[in-house]
Amino acid sequence: MPNKKSAERRVITSERNRLYNKYWTSRCKTAVKTLLAAVDAGNKDEAVKVFNAAQSVIDKAVVKGVMHKNTASRRKELMARKMKAMQTA
Repeated sequence: MPNKKSAERRVITSERNRLYNKYWTSRCKTAVKTLLAAVDAGNKDEAVKVFNAAQSVIDKAVVKGVMHKNTASRRKELMARKMKAMQTA
């Protein structure tokens, strides 16, 4: 346990931030997994809709400071490659 008042406040702040970051990280991972499932199923209409939603979620996580912009770019590029492979097949 913290010994000083400022350390107590810091524990509260860091726990709040941890939960916030966990929420957004989980939301991003779920969006990507949903897209990959739609691509594996071969459902093009749903995949396009989920692709746009997943990009939006990832971009919001970057704005909120939860995810680095290069990480977001890499994940979006992975999703785009999967979508292109599905459409050409």
